[in-house]
Amino acid sequence: MRPVIIVHGGAKTISEDKESANYSGCRAAAEAGWEILRQGGSAIEAVEAAVRVLESDQTFNAGFGSTMNSEGEVEVDAAMMEGETLAWGAVGAIQGVRNPISVARRIMEDKPRFLVARSGERFAREHGLDICPKADLVSEEQYQEWEQEAEVLDRSNTVGCVALDTNGNLVAGTSTGGVTGQPQGRVGDTALVGCGLYADNRFGACSTTGDGESVIPVVLAKTAIDALADGKHPEEAAKHAIATLQDRVEGEAGCILIDREGRIGWAYNSQEMAIAYMTEDMTEPATFIRKDQPLAIA
Repeated sequence: MRPVIIVHGGAKTISEDKESANYSGCRAAAEAGWEILRQGGSAIEAVEAAVRVLESDQTFNAGFGSTMNSEGEVEVDAAMMEGETLAWGAVGAIQGVRNPISVARRIMEDKPRFLVARSGERFAREHGLDICPKADLVSEEQYQEWEQEAEVLDRSNTVGCVALDTNGNLVAGTSTGGVTGQPQGRVGDTALVGCGLYADNRFGACSTTGDGESVIPVVLAKTAIDALADGKHPEEAAKHAIATLQDRVEGEAGCILIDREGRIGWAYNSQEMAIAYMTEDMTEPATFIRKDQPLAIA
């Protein structure tokens, strides 16, 4: 099987001064994951590596770049799912963890479950994952946005990755800091299987982004995978999923897909969505913040 990776930096509005950062951040994430796949590594390792890059880049709403809640805290959610056994792991509303995607992966490999708040933080500590003082995840820009109650355009929604490895295993991962000023303890779609992500080697894998309260009721990731199961190309399946959301609820969202054949697709109804993908036929990742060129449907 030929490996493939695609990442997203969130469905959002990207101001002109943040375009370069979104390009370079997604590109770096795709390269990090691709290097693992290129050497024959697993899709699990590739997704974790790619999402960790996004979590470490304050351009994006995940990890260090996360928005702050109503109490001035950073609470993060993350999940991972793999398509061979349908194993999954998730955390919600945890604090003081540099890379929540790594916690989600460790939970997935330990025992599929969803751990929130102190339970997730305790799991991270007990398994030697990267813990830090809560204040270390708050940048000056984040604090100013929160203190001034500024409208945040560039740091909203989820980041994610989908990868297919040489063994044919599909994996999806998502990570988010939620919504600026959200109530303490609020958990959106990111960590929910079927909503923020889904992976099934029979059909494909999906990572979503958007308004959690809109993504959840239409079970966006599973809606996209079901479209693959009906024989749609990933491009068509992604468009179908976003059209379903628009038909049923209000809100912005986006999704990325890889099917079991390694074909990719993505769609969104926000103004922009930062994307990067890489395949064996490419010498460097293709990177977008707007979908100016539709993919050929083969």
